[in-house]
Amino acid sequence: MRTSKAQQAATRKRLVDTAVRLMSERGYDGTTLKDVAREAGVGDATVYKYFASKERLLGGFFEQALAEALQAWQATPELAQFTLQERLQCLVDAVLEQLRPARAFVALARAQLERAPLSVIGAELPGKALLQPVVERLLDEAEAAGQIAPCRFKAALAGLWVDYLYGLMAFWQQDASAQEAETSELVDLSLELLVLVLQTGLLDRLLALGGFLLRAQMGRWMRRGPDLIDALRGVRAAMVSP
Repeated sequence: MRTSKAQQAATRKRLVDTAVRLMSERGYDGTTLKDVAREAGVGDATVYKYFASKERLLGGFFEQALAEALQAWQATPELAQFTLQERLQCLVDAVLEQLRPARAFVALARAQLERAPLSVIGAELPGKALLQPVVERLLDEAEAAGQIAPCRFKAALAGLWVDYLYGLMAFWQQDASAQEAETSELVDLSLELLVLVLQTGLLDRLLALGGFLLRAQMGRWMRRGPDLIDALRGVRAAMVSP
């Protein structure tokens, strides 16, 4: 008997949710795919049709979380009336809100995925294929509305934005400030600067020269905590001063 797409999606979600619970309790190394399958009520062989490895299952967690965050973001009242910065801010908030209940597991999953070879987890960050076109569309709409200067590299920039989002997760996890104030400030500053640079057309030229360097350094920058926030404050002050 063939299963419907809805049934497959429900099984996939059940496997991911079960993995989050078991790995949070037993640790990554103390949990096998068979453990996850049996707890989820799925056959030992069937689980491999959904996830070929534990690393793929971790990627499935991020894909599921980002998909659910995107749905919540799209349901935001009057989203179409927001500016580019407000839309991106709202999307970041939706992602962090989705991840918050599994914050400890996010740390575990990111650590394991960072150690896994690309041949195991794939060449792209989990969920990137879902978010990148959404961000690119936001850039298209902002350009059409005159909010930013014409940009030839919107697809590349959208991809870098997803890399930024993963770097932000690392920053958010180490944020011990009250009510995650440092994360909020980092998001405000970084998105404000992004829009300011897009308005000048400067980022278009920077991406033409060295976008791959930006991608390579994104995670490292996000781990620098207060130093990064101070640097962004200085850049913003220089850009907005008369």
